[in-house]
Amino acid sequence: MPELPDLTVYLDFLDNHIVGQTLERIRLASPFVLRTADPPLKAAEGKTVQGLRRLGKRLVFELEDELFLIIHLMIAGRFRWKERGAAITAKIGLAAFDFSNGTLLLTEASPKKRAAIHLIRGAEVLAEFNRGGLEPMDATVEEFRSRLLAGNHTLKRALTDPDLFSGIGNAYSDEILHRAHMSPVKLTRTLEQGDVETLFAATREVLQEWIDRLRHEANGGFPEKVTAFRKDMAVHGRYKQPCPVCGTPVQRIVHAENEVNYCARCQTGGRLLADRALSRLLKADWPRTLEELEERRASLNPSRSSAP
Repeated sequence: MPELPDLTVYLDFLDNHIVGQTLERIRLASPFVLRTADPPLKAAEGKTVQGLRRLGKRLVFELEDELFLIIHLMIAGRFRWKERGAAITAKIGLAAFDFSNGTLLLTEASPKKRAAIHLIRGAEVLAEFNRGGLEPMDATVEEFRSRLLAGNHTLKRALTDPDLFSGIGNAYSDEILHRAHMSPVKLTRTLEQGDVETLFAATREVLQEWIDRLRHEANGGFPEKVTAFRKDMAVHGRYKQPCPVCGTPVQRIVHAENEVNYCARCQTGGRLLADRALSRLLKADWPRTLEELEERRASLNPSRSSAP
């Protein structure tokens, strides 16, 4: 799912290309992507884009007459910038927004169509879409601390909760926790002030570094490669690959459609976190430490352990 750094770079381009332009026409390939009926989508056509903003992981196009076009890309939704009037991409195309200087395509490369478009009128209605998450790049350390300690959650859950923090998802939370050398399952109420300051600094550093990287990659153009898996990430999507800090293979916890990636050496003192499905299956055979994991692998592959 595109997160704060990715959406920031989308906004960079769109701010330079569609603000001040007229939204001439909206074409839908899938009627299910539109989640509102009043005002009708036709009401947005012919209106000038007056501004853009991000609400959590939603992008908002501010139009004339207090109209707001809200787009949530969800997991697999992406934008494409094409020549004016470009055809909607077959199979994955959801919608096209035609401007006088080009067409913004909305695609979703997943059979589970979750991306959503809302057209609403009025700032009061728009406020209903704001989950209230703290903007991490604008917050003070005390504001950050207040949100973290609002409940007793794991750090992974707290960072990705849109009611607590805005724009942080599965990918960048993994990177933040690795940078902070903190376990994803550490409980927020156990944090000392020094821990909070470390996590606050790691959050801002990681997000800013990736904003800068993605801006450099886009080089003023449209960010075509928006993905949650990047080769320069430290742990996210790098299961079994070496941690860039200590070289230990990256571990993971899988739950439903999400996974947590972490370095046991850097973040959990060498302790392996229990994967719900596998640990339930293996029970007492589930390795608890990196050393036990290596012993288990050696027993399953004796030739490896005896190799010179």
